[in-house]
Amino acid sequence: MDTLYDHMPILSRGRHRNPRKGACFMELASYLAGERWSDHPACTHPLLAGLARLVNDHTTDKGRSRLVPLVPSIIGLTGDDLRIDARLALRASTTALPIAAAERQLALAVSVLAAEEMLARLDGRPAGLEERSRWAFDQAPHAADSARRFSRAAKITDKGFRRYAAPNAVQLSVVGIAQACVPDPDAILHELLVGAIAECAAMIPRAQPRPATATPASSTSASASAPGGPTWM
Repeated sequence: MDTLYDHMPILSRGRHRNPRKGACFMELASYLAGERWSDHPACTHPLLAGLARLVNDHTTDKGRSRLVPLVPSIIGLTGDDLRIDARLALRASTTALPIAAAERQLALAVSVLAAEEMLARLDGRPAGLEERSRWAFDQAPHAADSARRFSRAAKITDKGFRRYAAPNAVQLSVVGIAQACVPDPDAILHELLVGAIAECAAMIPRAQPRPATATPASSTSASASAPGGPTWM
């Protein structure tokens, strides 16, 4: 039996000129959203879209096929609240830190602290580590200690965090997971994207559907309602 997904472009790595050549995750999102064909559609927060593109490109062909059902859930998740960037950077870096190669762990630990500091600043509270961050630091204590020493002298602006620190944290995290010596990096990348989408959905109010126009009484209409460590949503 045919499904909606049987008639969609096939997910593959990289950018594609048109749907006949295939699609990456975000190109398929632009297609479903009715936007111009693009891997940077307006329907999704830029950093969440960046995470989706990276997961698409760094997972295997088999793992990529599991991403297709997630595409509709990313449409409409956009906003300019810097907390979104901080939450995405924090989720990515805390996922990657415990399993990434040692040479990547210091940068990932610094990314955790930068995201935590940004969230504390935006919330008007003292900086501190959330449970997820404490757990990740416990798995990489040497990197955590070095990051704390490094971060004492490092301050970042809101603009610098959005333009550089958060995207770099996401990219480093996805590559670190994909290249980690773990049994199933695809599953971790999939879980990371699922969790990121869920976290954004909880933070971003979606646009409400436009009310249906009245129809004559004689007509009928139908409506449709619409690998390791703890897991946080």
